[in-house]
Amino acid sequence: MNDWNRSQRAKNGKFQNEIPAIVKMGAGDIVSMLHEFLSPKSYRRPKQPLPIVPLQHSTLSDGKDKVVWFGHSASLLQLGGKTILIDPMLGKSPSPLPISRNRRYSVNLPITIDELPPIEIVVLSHDHYDHLDSSSIRKLIPKTGTFLVPLGVGKRIRKLGASPDAIIELDWGEERIIQGIRFACTPARHFSGRGLFDRDSTLWCSWVIKTEERSLFYSGDGGYGPHFKRIGRQHGPFELAIMECGQYDKRWSGVHMLPEETVQAHRDVQGGVLLPVHWGGFTLALHDWNDPARRVSAAVEEHSIPYLIPRIGEAVYLEQIPQSTQQDFWWRDLEGRPAKASASERQASSRPV
Repeated sequence: MNDWNRSQRAKNGKFQNEIPAIVKMGAGDIVSMLHEFLSPKSYRRPKQPLPIVPLQHSTLSDGKDKVVWFGHSASLLQLGGKTILIDPMLGKSPSPLPISRNRRYSVNLPITIDELPPIEIVVLSHDHYDHLDSSSIRKLIPKTGTFLVPLGVGKRIRKLGASPDAIIELDWGEERIIQGIRFACTPARHFSGRGLFDRDSTLWCSWVIKTEERSLFYSGDGGYGPHFKRIGRQHGPFELAIMECGQYDKRWSGVHMLPEETVQAHRDVQGGVLLPVHWGGFTLALHDWNDPARRVSAAVEEHSIPYLIPRIGEAVYLEQIPQSTQQDFWWRDLEGRPAKASASERQASSRPV
C-alpha cells in the first residue's frame, strides 16, 4: 500500500495540511527580499564561530534524564537510560550540493557521531535537508536500533542503507511504544520534499514523547495553527516543549512560526518550559542569526513563561529544569552589534557575580 493511500492526510498522491501553508509572494515581496539580502548591514551570520560545550562521555553515562541541543533542531535526549536523537542534522551544511557556502556556525559539534553511545531511537519530523542529513544518517545507521519517522520518510532512510525492520513509520494520530517510551505522531503545518518534483510526497509531523516520569513535546517545523491546542488537550501538559523558533519571515509564516507565534503555540500545548530551536546552526532566512533568541525571550517575559536557551552542547537535566526565566544570554551580541536589552537581560546584567 502506498503511504498516501494509508493516510487520511493524503489526496492525489500528496500529503495535505489541515490549513493550507502555501507561500505566495508578489513582485513587491521579491524586490524587498532582494534588498534585504543585499543589505551591507546584514547580521545573518555571527562574525565568529559560536562557542560550544564539549559533551563528555561521563555526562552521557550518568543515567540521568537530560536534553542536549546541538544547534538548529538537532537534540539528544536521554530518558530512562535510553538515548534518542531528534532530527540529527549533524553535517556541515543543510544543502544537497556538495559545495555550499552556508556552513554551520560552530566549527565543531559537541561530540562526533563516532563518539556517541549506541542510539536506541532516531526521531525525524520530516525530510528537509536541515533535518534529514544523508551523511549523518549513514553514520548513525550502524549504531541505531530504530528510526521513527512520519509516513513516506522511511524510503529515504532505506535508500541510505537502513534495514526496513529498523524503520517505523507513523501517520498523525498513531502511537507506538519503543523501548518503554511512548511516541505519538501529531500534526504540524508544513511541507516536505528533497527535490523539484517530490514536494509533499512524504508526511511531516510533530512528536509527543512520554515515559512514566517525563512528558515532552517536539514541534518539528511549521506555521501556527489550531492543532497546537488539540495536542495540548489530548497529550498535555508537558514538562518541556522543544519548539521551532527560527528561519522565519512574515512572508512565509504559514510554514515557519514567528517567535511570538512560537510562544503562543507553547501556551496552546501547555508546554511547561520552552526550549526554542531551529536557529543557531545555519542561515536559512533573512533575519539576524540571534533574532530568534532576542524575540522569543522578550515574548516569554510578557507571559511569565519559563524558558531555556542553553549553549550548544550544554546538558540540561530535566529534574533540575529551572522554573524561572533567568538566563546567561550567551547568544547576545557575539558579533558586537549594539542592541537594546530586554527587561530580563538588564536584570541579569545587574546581578552580582
